[in-house]
Amino acid sequence: MIKVKILTPNGPYKETSASIINAVSEDGQRGILSNHMPIVMNLKISRLEMAEEKRETYAIAGGILYFKNNECTILTPAIENKEDIDLERAKAAKDRAEGHLHNQNSDIKRAELSLKRALNRINVKVK
Repeated sequence: MIKVKILTPNGPYKETSASIINAVSEDGQRGILSNHMPIVMNLKISRLEMAEEKRETYAIAGGILYFKNNECTILTPAIENKEDIDLERAKAAKDRAEGHLHNQNSDIKRAELSLKRALNRINVKVK
């Protein structure tokens, strides 16, 4: 089993054990099992899955994953369990971000990131 610790800027999000962690890094999908070689990877705004007592799915807003000696630490700006995602709120965030993209006075990079996060939350919730 892998000891998993997930940290956000607001403090610890979760500590658990998992038999597998599936994450999306900058260079593609990665599956991490017990006794995996040490690894550090940048995470994309994406889906994170872990087989804990049951398979859990999360929407993460990017971050860093560090694995060594069957201990995994995930640092992410934001994470939300699939079960906790409010679909209507995520759709409203998507609409707001799209509006900012069409506004010439908006920070385009910030709007693009907001749109990616909203779309990720929607995709995690509906799939």
